[in-house]
Amino acid sequence: MPIPSSMRAVQLTAWQSEPELREVPVPRPGPGELLLRVDAAGLCHSDLHVMSCPPGTLPYDLPMTLGHEIAGTVVEVGDGVDGSWLDRLAVVHGVWSCGTCHSCRRGHENHCLHLDGRVGFGLGRPGGLAEYVLVPAARQLVAADGMVATELAPLADAALTAYHAIRLHREAIEGGTVVVIGAGGLGHLAVQILKQTTDAHIVVVDTRPAALEAAREHGAHTTGTTVAEAVDAPVDVVLDFVGADSTLAAGAEVLAPGGRLVMVGGGGGSMTVAKGRDLPLGWHVNAPFWGPRQDLEAVVELARGGQIVADIEVVRFSDTLDAYRRLREGDVRGRIVVVPD
Repeated sequence: MPIPSSMRAVQLTAWQSEPELREVPVPRPGPGELLLRVDAAGLCHSDLHVMSCPPGTLPYDLPMTLGHEIAGTVVEVGDGVDGSWLDRLAVVHGVWSCGTCHSCRRGHENHCLHLDGRVGFGLGRPGGLAEYVLVPAARQLVAADGMVATELAPLADAALTAYHAIRLHREAIEGGTVVVIGAGGLGHLAVQILKQTTDAHIVVVDTRPAALEAAREHGAHTTGTTVAEAVDAPVDVVLDFVGADSTLAAGAEVLAPGGRLVMVGGGGGSMTVAKGRDLPLGWHVNAPFWGPRQDLEAVVELARGGQIVADIEVVRFSDTLDAYRRLREGDVRGRIVVVPD
């Protein structure tokens, strides 16, 4: 099928405003680049954060196409790209790292020294809430032949971020008790990853009964609407997928000596840490960021084997703006995935 000259895209055109559906040119790949037809794109609370930022907060140029959870089919490649990528389904690793710095060489692309605040897809660079998207290099793709695009898209952030947070603290989680605060888009996948890859006792805290019911279906052993209600003994790891002042404080209160408080969610919370104060002896506080490509490969394999399945709601591209409104209002279970009209 011929590639058109223009396409629709969901773009942020002004800070602290709603995005717009706009007609923009279809990019074409240069040397080393690949063009994907977007088959599915997940919506994320990070998008809402970007929209809400005052001018000057983020080093992004507007207008900018949103969307960083992308699965699509390679339809064109630039010079120097292996032609075998054509017509393959892939999920995109959204961190556009340099590939050569000290962090990248160690497999820590999510800590690339040259990101300069522009992380990648929809986060400083043109995103995938469009009919086509340009990928800077084949190493940004994880092939997913034979899989379903709508099931792949949430793996690019929701599953990747959850998996990375768990992997970093696996030795503390194994054989212990882990508390998951927030069983939404990321948290419900964290429960599944914990169930499939660890032997931890899994405690889930969420204020929504439906989210707790889903968490139990996914393997949670204990659930509750507050940390105090759900936890009756000190715990080894708290995975906070909310990241508000109240959840950070509640998580810190239940840590065992040597316990780890892992702030994954971007709810705007903060806390003061110091020796000899309220945290237990040997405390760890950590704020992991997204995840490297190797972890994306791992979650794709878990999904391929049916070990993790994102709870998704599929909406059409023309309904994206309304879907963002619902996401902001908390009227979403799991992850919204946008597909072409």
